[in-house]
Amino acid sequence: MVWTLAAIYESELASKLTFKGGTSLSKVYRIIDRFSEDIDLTYDIRELVPDLLAKGNPIPTTASQEKKISSAVRNRLPEWIESTVKLVIESALLNAGLENVTLTLTGKENNNLVLAYPAVKTGTGYSAPTIQLEFGARATGEPNQVQAVICDIAPEIEGVVFPTAHPRVMTAERTFWEKATAAHVYCLQGRLRGERYSRHWYDLVAIAKTQHFIAACRDTELARSVAEHKSVFFVEKDASGRKIDYFAAIDGQLQLIPTGESLKALERDYTAMVADGLLALHQPSFSEIIEQCLVIQNNVQSKLSCPQ
Repeated sequence: MVWTLAAIYESELASKLTFKGGTSLSKVYRIIDRFSEDIDLTYDIRELVPDLLAKGNPIPTTASQEKKISSAVRNRLPEWIESTVKLVIESALLNAGLENVTLTLTGKENNNLVLAYPAVKTGTGYSAPTIQLEFGARATGEPNQVQAVICDIAPEIEGVVFPTAHPRVMTAERTFWEKATAAHVYCLQGRLRGERYSRHWYDLVAIAKTQHFIAACRDTELARSVAEHKSVFFVEKDASGRKIDYFAAIDGQLQLIPTGESLKALERDYTAMVADGLLALHQPSFSEIIEQCLVIQNNVQSKLSCPQ
């Protein structure tokens, strides 16, 4: 994973891509202690569809403009990955003398690039010998900052040179609001968006134990920018068919605790995540996660832990 990040951020792509998501919380900020190896990257929307942005504004002002932008992103992003990112990584593989590595474009919208390499040793098959790069291009990736990333095992072994990378990384404060609003939507809809979706609640609890949580709460402008972005590009409806108000979520009405069958489904997902070995030893139980998320929810709603 670190080698792949280095290949990207030592190229001309460095200023155009932002590394984000759970893997950044694990590898960069050292906030979470769960298995996370996929590389989530945002390609600056201003680079991909500059011709469709009104005066360079990355937020569409009308629904029709959003549709044009989203359609263009779906068409242009796979082409850009194929013609640019793939070539950058292939060149790095060639220079490093790495053979028998394949790069394949996958995903519903062909916006994922999977790097598959021959395994030195096989185990249960749980951890596949692949690195998946997941690309999005409906945001700027801001705020971000350049951070160092090293291999987890590097400090434990002497005499071996491990790769290092210096990616442009989304701030943990923005990641908090991204995950909090995703959890909020689930609570209002009551349906999982895929396996291991409960990771968002686990990550929220981990972030809340750091100063990044206080900083996120204080940064009302950042919270509003997340709400504005999702209100345009990720319009959702609740279980009753009403449009979800992201601004309400960041302004005192955040919901992190699902109820009824939704809570049971989330618990089953968390149990499966633990059983699959995604979490390190001595991790909180699901009930502890929910208890701590209730504290986060109450603190955000009342702003007790979020002094202005």
